[in-house]
Amino acid sequence: MKKHVLAMAVAASTVALSGVAQAEVKIGFLGGFTGGIESLTPPIFDGAQLAVDQVNEQGGLLDGQMIEMPTGDTTCSDASAASNAADRMVNTEEVTAIVGALCTGATIAAANNAAIPGGVVMVSPASTAPAVSELDDNDLVFRTVPSDAFQGEMLAKLLLEKGIDEVAVTYVNNDYGQGLSDAFATTFEAEGGTVAANLAHEDNRADYRSELGTLSASGVPTLVVLAYADTSGQTVLRQAYESGMFTQYVGADGMVGNSLVDAVGADVLEGMIATRPGSPDLPGTEMFSEAAEEAGVDPDAVFAAQAYDAAFLLALAIEQNGSAEREGLSEALRSVATAPGEVILPGEWEKAVELIAAGTEIDYQGASGTHEFNEAGDVPGIVVEMVVEDGEFVQVGELEANDS
Repeated sequence: MKKHVLAMAVAASTVALSGVAQAEVKIGFLGGFTGGIESLTPPIFDGAQLAVDQVNEQGGLLDGQMIEMPTGDTTCSDASAASNAADRMVNTEEVTAIVGALCTGATIAAANNAAIPGGVVMVSPASTAPAVSELDDNDLVFRTVPSDAFQGEMLAKLLLEKGIDEVAVTYVNNDYGQGLSDAFATTFEAEGGTVAANLAHEDNRADYRSELGTLSASGVPTLVVLAYADTSGQTVLRQAYESGMFTQYVGADGMVGNSLVDAVGADVLEGMIATRPGSPDLPGTEMFSEAAEEAGVDPDAVFAAQAYDAAFLLALAIEQNGSAEREGLSEALRSVATAPGEVILPGEWEKAVELIAAGTEIDYQGASGTHEFNEAGDVPGIVVEMVVEDGEFVQVGELEANDS
């Protein structure tokens, strides 16, 4: 009887130990699953999930632990929703790190109210406003997407290059819209263009005809809309068309979604010009595209590649840090992202684990860039031109920083 009990105890302890070996490390994902970018969020999440799946399929991290990615909905525009979702991630789910948030206001709210107090590293693949750079974040908030200080400049130069030198601008009244509008207007006017009217608008309203009337009084035919494809941006464009006020439409990354074209009309938006962050022509870009297509993920979806890189970088940083503890993770993140080191490309998880175990420095060069973080946690990047053709946004090409 004693032998039987002893055998059961040994078996139980073996099960317990195997359970420890299969423990989970949590990397949370905060996104706007409802609200202004609800059609853009799923493929962004898919990009991050692809990185997680690759890590798990190649043996996991920290000697076989699997990554779990719980999600939280920030709604994009509700700071309290973002704070609550982040609080759940940090204090209930007890995540090691977070991919996200996506909209700038959500990232700032999540960081200030939960992540920074909890010592949790956040890597946003989509928060582009310059305000993110100014957070007092204890080196906890990073992003794999360039600041709108750059995108606004490139959009302005693109329009001037096309001979569009007078515009009316309306932007969603938050950190994203304000930052992008300021960057755009500063460059546009410095390079000889005229912003004939520039008005903020509140998100999630049913009627923008008053604002459009003021904007159209300027008499210019080009309307620049810096907002979100699934909320105010869509409504502004539809009502602008219905009123016959403008003949050329322009947008930025928050507007680049085929849901916008479907909602407003392909014939209405044919020829619409836009910009969005893109991926440089690097080996990692092609590797990501192949893996994404094989997994049924759209590699060209806005911010999908940046989300993949955010998740893969965090996994590398956790492995480099040697534990699922939060302390030391930001330093480890900078280490795995920064040259010099043995180059790690998307999907090369097993190679990375072997190098880290051997004490070899690594340098991740990802799907959307090399991600050399500066002091503020920002990265250099590229901006690409998009245009609506035959009912969908298509990429025209990369915009050079020295365009004039």
